[in-house]
Amino acid sequence: MVPKFLAILFVMIVIFILSHIPGKNLPSMVSGMDKLFHTIAYAALAGSCLFFLNPLMANKKNWWFEFWVIFFCFLYGLSDEFHQSFIIGRSSSWKDIGADIIGATVMVFGWHWWRTR
Repeated sequence: MVPKFLAILFVMIVIFILSHIPGKNLPSMVSGMDKLFHTIAYAALAGSCLFFLNPLMANKKNWWFEFWVIFFCFLYGLSDEFHQSFIIGRSSSWKDIGADIIGATVMVFGWHWWRTR
């Protein structure tokens, strides 16, 4: 059986690889479309974290774990933007970090709703 933390690692590696693509090699997009991709990527990261933490969350206060998942995604988003600032043709943006947090938060709230319904 593959350890569940590998799902988190996989998503983090995919985000890192996509962030490492130079700006000239990126396809042109409709304005703001990159924010949608950030939202989806960080929803996937939050989902993989929740998948990993799910057994630990039984009979515990879920909001504490959920807060830490969102905070972890925020920290990884910060590190991703820092990394991206060194890539030719790319830049850092607080709007991207905002999209990251929105994606993680939507996933966490959706997961919480699903678990408690």
